[in-house]
Amino acid sequence: MAGRQITVVGECVADAFVEREGARAGELVLRVLPGGGPANTAVALARLGTPTRFVGRISADPFGALFRAHLAGSGVDLADTVAAAEPSTLALAALDADGQATYSFHAEGAADWQWTREELDAACRDGSVCLHTGSLALAREPGGPRIENLLAEARPYATVSIDPNVRPLLVAPDTYRERIGRWCELADLLRLSEDDLGVLLPGTTPEDACDHWHAAGVRLVVVTLGERGALASLDGRRVRVAAPATPVADTVGAGDSFTAGLLHTLAAQGHLGGRLDSLTTEGLERACAFAARVAARTVAVPGANPPWAEAL
Repeated sequence: MAGRQITVVGECVADAFVEREGARAGELVLRVLPGGGPANTAVALARLGTPTRFVGRISADPFGALFRAHLAGSGVDLADTVAAAEPSTLALAALDADGQATYSFHAEGAADWQWTREELDAACRDGSVCLHTGSLALAREPGGPRIENLLAEARPYATVSIDPNVRPLLVAPDTYRERIGRWCELADLLRLSEDDLGVLLPGTTPEDACDHWHAAGVRLVVVTLGERGALASLDGRRVRVAAPATPVADTVGAGDSFTAGLLHTLAAQGHLGGRLDSLTTEGLERACAFAARVAARTVAVPGANPPWAEAL
């Protein structure tokens, strides 16, 4: 099992959902669930049975205690998390009739972005076959460039996976557009949503976007398309998978669960640990089909609550 370990680097976020029922006049009732793209991915990977290590800066505040309990309870190794003095990031989420979330963020001075070089040393050369990161921790200063350096150091011994998880309310879209070229140079796998694509390359089809990012250096690009499934492109060879029909409670964490399902299967197939040289389109199709099942189970329940292996 040690040869299949995946390390996830990034943030935890407190997802606070507005509760419409039960609120009295003059009150706003919130239900807080643990979230954050990288943390969600780590939880989903561990629940699927992949040995998973999370390297994050977790606050000592009550939200931080919630994060630690959630991650550890899902089987994630927290030995190299940083006990941070800064507060947790809070995302206030409002859901529309289709379960789509609209966020407002409270993140200035939060723990997740304050990485030092010494703290990130813990994520180096630990025997993991894959290093996954992305989202706000990769895009915000001062930690983002330091995580980029970590990815460059990890490439000789691990597959590098990035999920940009674009959040234009917290990071200017131009920042993502300026930096994604560098991320494609560093990454073997780039997984993003159709909404991410709309910010990064407005007006571009998923197929043309895959070719654009291949030219920038990344071998495998996967674009998740919601209820229309996903498109994957391995060096320009396309694979499409359908999304299983499922009732939708909300879409929170769906993309993170897809990423986890994909990485879990690639690890089990023995493709991680290098540049994906052994991956075929047939193996990629199987991995994406499993990832779509994991995402479907996640959207069927409230919040980022991915399934355990036995539920699949």
